[in-house]
Amino acid sequence: MAVTRNADAVSPVRSSGAFSIWLTRHASTSVAALGRLFRQPFASLMIVLVIAVTLALPAAINVVVKNIQSVSGSWSNALDFSVYLRTGISVGEAQGLAGLIGQRADIESVKLITADAALAEFKQQSGFGTALDQLGENPLPHALVVRPNPGNTGASLILLQEEIGNLPEVDLVQVDTEWVQRFHAILDIVRQAIAIGSALLGIAIVVIIGNTIRLDIENRRDEIEVTKLIGASNAFVRRPFLWTGFWYGLIGGTFALLLVQYGLYLLKEPVSRLAGLYQGNITVVTLGATESLAIVGVAVFLGLFASWTTAARHMRRIEPR
Repeated sequence: MAVTRNADAVSPVRSSGAFSIWLTRHASTSVAALGRLFRQPFASLMIVLVIAVTLALPAAINVVVKNIQSVSGSWSNALDFSVYLRTGISVGEAQGLAGLIGQRADIESVKLITADAALAEFKQQSGFGTALDQLGENPLPHALVVRPNPGNTGASLILLQEEIGNLPEVDLVQVDTEWVQRFHAILDIVRQAIAIGSALLGIAIVVIIGNTIRLDIENRRDEIEVTKLIGASNAFVRRPFLWTGFWYGLIGGTFALLLVQYGLYLLKEPVSRLAGLYQGNITVVTLGATESLAIVGVAVFLGLFASWTTAARHMRRIEPR
């Protein structure tokens, strides 16, 4: 009887076996690279700390900016502007004007403060209640407190204020938002500076890891030559150095994350004490899960990139003699 060979049945087993061998080799190489780091604890720790501090600096500044933005988000009333109506406008007319302005799509809310309510509040806060009682008539006009929608830009806010100021019932529009706009412009500059600084620090991490891998390659030059002499490819020889860069990035990124979180932990008590003095509620914004993974991921990427470029460049120069 002839024996037939089913190639379709054999190929999946071969594919699975090749993948298992590839996975086993990478697992053993990764463990060996990690063990090599632990056999040089002081040198490895210094490199990891340099990577951690270099990554923690832009991450910490970014967290500070986030907290400032969180606090400034509670200043939404700073974008409000006051609309003072002409004298002689009745309460009914003021209410009608408030309803008309409130119907605009670029307006979030309109609050009417009548002249009597404004005078009563001024009496209470100023302490001149007895003197103000001697006035023959109320000198204060009706006022509208207009809150624009958060989606308004600076140009749309200026146009909105001009349109309301041109209404016949309006006497004056008082705006005090320039300092808020300057503040957010400063935050934009800080964010750009963080991006530039992060790029420069990322280059520094690549240089640090690359130089470490280069020294490791030079120290193991004889071993590499022997390995190549028995037929090993550049990819095979490069593999342990890639795993070394991976572990440097992973451990350094994790340490950077711990440094930032510890710094935020130290800030919680003084921030809570400050909030208590102002009878407010200020919460320290911490790193989210996505940002934490991004820090570690960037560190791993930089480690792999530095080790791959350095190893690829030096592998071509090392050949058996």
